[in-house]
Amino acid sequence: MDDEPRKHVVIVGGGFGGMQTAKSLAQSNVDVTLIDRRNFHLFQPLLYQVATGGLSPANIAAPIRSIFGRQKNVSVVLGDVLDVNPQAQTVSLKPKTSNWREDEANEVAYDYLVVAAGSTNAYFGNDQFEAAAPGLKSIEDATEIRKRILSAFEAAEIEDDADRKQRLLTFVVVGAGPTGVEMAGAIAELARHTLRHDFQNINPEESRVIIVDGGKRVLAGFKEKLSSKAEKSLAKLKIELQFETHVTGIWPHHLLVKKNNQTSQIDTETVIWAAGVAGVPLGKKIAAGAGADCDRAGRVVVQRDLSVNRFANLFVIGDLAHCEDTDGKLLPGVAPVAIQQGAYVGKMIRDEVDDQAELIDRKQFVYKDRGQLATIGRSAAIADLGKFEFSGFFAWLLWLFIHILSLAKFQNRVLVFLQWSFNYLTFNRSARLITEAGNGTDLRGTLASAGHNDQNHKSSEEVADD
Repeated sequence: MDDEPRKHVVIVGGGFGGMQTAKSLAQSNVDVTLIDRRNFHLFQPLLYQVATGGLSPANIAAPIRSIFGRQKNVSVVLGDVLDVNPQAQTVSLKPKTSNWREDEANEVAYDYLVVAAGSTNAYFGNDQFEAAAPGLKSIEDATEIRKRILSAFEAAEIEDDADRKQRLLTFVVVGAGPTGVEMAGAIAELARHTLRHDFQNINPEESRVIIVDGGKRVLAGFKEKLSSKAEKSLAKLKIELQFETHVTGIWPHHLLVKKNNQTSQIDTETVIWAAGVAGVPLGKKIAAGAGADCDRAGRVVVQRDLSVNRFANLFVIGDLAHCEDTDGKLLPGVAPVAIQQGAYVGKMIRDEVDDQAELIDRKQFVYKDRGQLATIGRSAAIADLGKFEFSGFFAWLLWLFIHILSLAKFQNRVLVFLQWSFNYLTFNRSARLITEAGNGTDLRGTLASAGHNDQNHKSSEEVADD
């Protein structure tokens, strides 16, 4: 039996789910190939801190090869997965090399495949909004948003027209979930504390920060009592809240919103999208190849053991998976879910390989919800830990502690701790850099030619009703 070839496990995605799956196979008699389009693991929950100058990108990213440097059964491949063939048990790969040719076959065979490719921003059928209102899913997104926020203050400093100056100092965040609330709070603190002495001709404290959401309250995933406390914390930061309000159009200098069938205009040049996520396009290809279904957000509907349809060796986990708990409720797309799913799949593969069985009696994946946290700003957060609910400074400390411990490398933990300590003591955000895109262009300049003057675009509300 010792001469039998080792099973080959291919993992697509170096996020929370993919990383945990690979780590769970450290002591297993398998060879693991981890494929990612980036050479680093990104701690996405802290991207908003990069977008507001609190942290630099290197603080929240760690090279994947460094993470698995001592795990000898893991090989890392840098490339884009184009498709999956469940029948042939192969993955089509486009390597990240300059000499790759379209006619070259790059297929990787697998015995087990775990797809943890993540999600992308969801514009609910209004993809034309993306250029005007970037989301927050990558380092490029974060640095682009940082550039737009800081550039708005710089432009306001030299602007003579009072109306445009106010427009430049108005920031709109679409979405009142954790990302939207954290982003709005960070922008408000940037304006009210960090930048208040930096300019001669404007007062950054007079900036407007507005959250627009189609729901009835912020942080709808939390209990109403905690949500109410979060709203009070936002009010202290003078953040305006517009509920039951849907975005119907976004232009370079304003956006249109609708509430109670009444349309109004918000004059602004900086809009940030935090209204939802969707599965990456690879999910639909996998579902089509495996004869499975996708939900409306493009997530692959998985079985109780996280496998896809009848293919017991093909798993989809994390944000790309439509996975329901024992009560039939969809699991949220958060890091703890992906981590637990990765550990579950890794253990299951390890048990099947070690027992030399084609298929063990697989138990249903059960998510253990240990609670959730959200920060609103300096010394303000809410925590729902099941039997325990609290808010304020202690919840904020707990949020800091958990996020620091969750970073992939010890070096990142030290750097983030030191940076946060400095920020807290000085109110300073040292990573306030305006960087240009690779081609030196500003996305705002493309809006006029991108069809944004079409008054007939569907709103997110109208798409949802289709």
